[in-house]
Amino acid sequence: MESPLRAARVATYVYFVLYGTLLGTWVVHIPAIEERVGISHATLGGLLVVLGLGAFVGMQVAGPLTDRLGTRTVVPVGGVLCGATLFLPGLAHDPWTLAAALLVFGLCNGCLDVSMNAHAVHVEKAYGRPVMSGFHATFSVGGVLAALAGAGAASAGLHPAVAMAAVGAVGVVIALASARALLPAAPAPSAAPTQESPGPTKKTGTSPVGEHDRATRRVWVLAVLALMVMLCEGAANDWSALHLKDVMGASAGTAAFAYGTFAAAMTVGRLLADRFATRFGSLAILRHGAALAAVGITLVTVSPWMWAVFAGWALFGLGLSGSVPQLFSAAGHADPSAAGANVSRVAGLGYVGMLAGPAVIGWLTHVVALSHAFVLLILLCVTTAVGAGVLRTTPDRVLRREMADSSH
Repeated sequence: MESPLRAARVATYVYFVLYGTLLGTWVVHIPAIEERVGISHATLGGLLVVLGLGAFVGMQVAGPLTDRLGTRTVVPVGGVLCGATLFLPGLAHDPWTLAAALLVFGLCNGCLDVSMNAHAVHVEKAYGRPVMSGFHATFSVGGVLAALAGAGAASAGLHPAVAMAAVGAVGVVIALASARALLPAAPAPSAAPTQESPGPTKKTGTSPVGEHDRATRRVWVLAVLALMVMLCEGAANDWSALHLKDVMGASAGTAAFAYGTFAAAMTVGRLLADRFATRFGSLAILRHGAALAAVGITLVTVSPWMWAVFAGWALFGLGLSGSVPQLFSAAGHADPSAAGANVSRVAGLGYVGMLAGPAVIGWLTHVVALSHAFVLLILLCVTTAVGAGVLRTTPDRVLRREMADSSH
């Protein structure tokens, strides 16, 4: 593999770690900022929606811009903006200024998120084999770095704005320094046949407009699947520990390991998913992964044994781990000329699911017990497994042939 491509892959890893670090730095400082601003948990929850709204808008703006200007331009700009605005929530002194800071920071986050995923699609295309899951795994590494930096800042007694500004400044430098290694443009479209069966003839002609409409419809199906998968992920993030504490009667310390088990399984799964996708295909990763997640959350829902509940959360995380990268990758490859816009649609709707997951489960607990509310997650996983057939389409088969040819 040529050195420039290896450099581009490393740079993509760097941006994913950077994004995880910057976002994680905000997360670890939430308690201090909440106390400084003097708001309740309920008010904070509403303000987090503002952050999500900003990210969603940023994704929709950055997608078309990425296709027009190129990832080599938009990715570093997104990284610089994220780093430069990280300190703003630390300066907030009331709910209104915090809302404004989170809106701006969210916009910049959405820009970096979509553009770096679009670049990851280009790198995957150039490599000729699945590499997307590995990029998503390194996002978790950034969260670990943020936790370590946050602990150090807290022990040193640093003001949140100072600590966040320091991390942001380092992030700006890293974003600028890594920019030159990015691919200058998307790889040229392959000359591989675009019909379902290899060969030079087609039974029916398809206009470019028809192909575009078909690709657009397919991307929206991928986006709905992303919404369901990320809703499950968001629910696990906020309700796994509470389930162990309130339903299983575990101590607060033991309950915290429920989320830790889920997150660790997610990370391990993403580190392994590319190898399995290369061998078995993205359809198998999504379908069998969603089915495994359904088994895991069913175990959580019905089991009376603590060890089985931990095993269930592990299976849930392992099953979901490779799903989002496959969906993002499929969206980017659906129409290489609009990779940024397509990724923004899938990522944007998926992000809505991530934000909605905790709230939906919370609303259901007003009607049924928490364990019964998890039945929704089972249904979503089963629906995703059934809907995974959307990956069994011409663009994916062509890509698989290209990947297979490049490995010889």
